[in-house]
Amino acid sequence: MSFYGQSIVPAIRNMKQFDRFLQSDFEYGVLLDSHLGQVKHLVKEGKNHHKKLLIHVDLIQGLKHDEYAAEFLCQEIKPAGLISTRSSVIAKAKQKKVFAIQRLFLIDSGALEKSLELIKKYEPDYIEVLPGIVPRLIQEIKNKTGIPILAGGFIQTKEDVQRALNAGANAVTTSDENLWLI
Repeated sequence: MSFYGQSIVPAIRNMKQFDRFLQSDFEYGVLLDSHLGQVKHLVKEGKNHHKKLLIHVDLIQGLKHDEYAAEFLCQEIKPAGLISTRSSVIAKAKQKKVFAIQRLFLIDSGALEKSLELIKKYEPDYIEVLPGIVPRLIQEIKNKTGIPILAGGFIQTKEDVQRALNAGANAVTTSDENLWLI
């Protein structure tokens, strides 16, 4: 199992990483830590290099993180997908037929249960589990939802990647460029 042939999905935090991503063999990447003025150019440049970007809506500066922002991004920027912790963004992404990736922070059992309820209601295409270094919870979430999992956050070694994949994650999202090479 993988995310469209990728067990690693580069998470891009800056322009140097974006340039490295463009030169890589990866088709998909996650755009993090951007500002509204850059997003359209980055997605267009990615498409010029046959790359598809998943935009983390919650991390775009200058844009409110709601369904209107999601609609704007889908209509004007045309990314491959949207990532968010907000269910309204996930619902809009699904409506606009781009990848809808629900980001889930594993902070305690109460947050997990509330998130699972929202996931059942909105049915994202993927769930990004953070931190991705908790194999037991990756497996539990996948078993309870049946939705493919991306694991991210605190993954620092090849062994961390392998544990997440062995637990049932389809792929690992990481900004650690050393892990892009495995």
